[in-house]
Amino acid sequence: MEIKNISKKPLKVPLPGGKSLFLGPNAKGQVSDKSAEHPPFQEMVESGEIEVIVGGRAKTTGSLSDSKGISGSNTGKSGGAAMRKSGDR
Repeated sequence: MEIKNISKKPLKVPLPGGKSLFLGPNAKGQVSDKSAEHPPFQEMVESGEIEVIVGGRAKTTGSLSDSKGISGSNTGKSGGAAMRKSGDR
């Protein structure tokens, strides 16, 4: 499940098990369905500080098609650290 900080300040979102998710202004994050049932989390949703985004998977499908075009244009460039040889020479 995807959530978004719709306030203008950084938030510390309480999660079950004593964990927290830190979200900057207008930032998005991923939480489990179990987290949505956590009472402090629900209070933040009801107060309007965070928004639960339904159908977040549809948005990632669109962004994958954009990344294919970017990777296709970078195929002609020579490599970085992965292309270096190591060992005795």
